[in-house]
Amino acid sequence: MTRSLVSPLLTALVLLAGCGGEGSKAASSDSAPAAAAPAGDAGGLTPFEVAHGIGPIKGEIAAGPVNHSMAERGEKIFEEKCSACHKLEERYVGPALGDVTKRRTPAYVMNMILNPEGMYTRHPEAKKLLAEFLTQMPNQGLTQDEARAVLEHLRAEGEDAN
Repeated sequence: MTRSLVSPLLTALVLLAGCGGEGSKAASSDSAPAAAAPAGDAGGLTPFEVAHGIGPIKGEIAAGPVNHSMAERGEKIFEEKCSACHKLEERYVGPALGDVTKRRTPAYVMNMILNPEGMYTRHPEAKKLLAEFLTQMPNQGLTQDEARAVLEHLRAEGEDAN
């Protein structure tokens, strides 16, 4: 490779590394639920971890109706922390997230937001996303309450798509 191509390539790689892939977030071509990972691909994960991800959320989340005030807060957090790499209806640096709550459980989405490193290291679906998007979602340092607000925003967007 010539010297004139190396610098732009390195710059592009550095920029891509700064934005995240999707976590919980699954690629639009990935329509199988997280629990559908073959048992041989579970890598020592518990059935709960296969279905709901690896991270601080250790139980299922009873979603119930969308909390619209929390969703409004989540939209602001999404715009600030996520929108540089994720769009709702199109693939960008990371996967489209408009229908992620139809493909992933609430706990999976929150675990991907809160523990992207652990997910990419151990979870078979997150590993597939990394292979497809070639960039890891950075840990944005959100609290569980902030991650829940982002989840509510994504749930509200999923409702609007119907």
